[in-house]
Amino acid sequence: YGIDMPTANELIAHGREVDEIRQIIGADGLIFQDLNDLIDAVRAENPDIQQFECSVFNGIYVTKDVDQQYLDYLDSLRNDDAKAVQLQNDLESLEMHNEG
Repeated sequence: YGIDMPTANELIAHGREVDEIRQIIGADGLIFQDLNDLIDAVRAENPDIQQFECSVFNGIYVTKDVDQQYLDYLDSLRNDDAKAVQLQNDLESLEMHNEG
């Protein structure tokens, strides 16, 4: 979708309870807004908006071709660990080129 976003596994809230997240970010409290409430709040400001893209929140992509298998594949390519391995490979390749 053209945006370099972290994978789900890299997000601070992934696999954590609300209190854990609160402690990690140093907040006194933490609440989450329900998606329907967010949609209602946006519509209250502009009633002409009937629908907008919420895939980052609900996993329903307008292209209809994104599923968990695809997201897992992207995770394997894009997460920080994969990037570190690629960087190391690039550096090793550069060193071999410079030695020759």
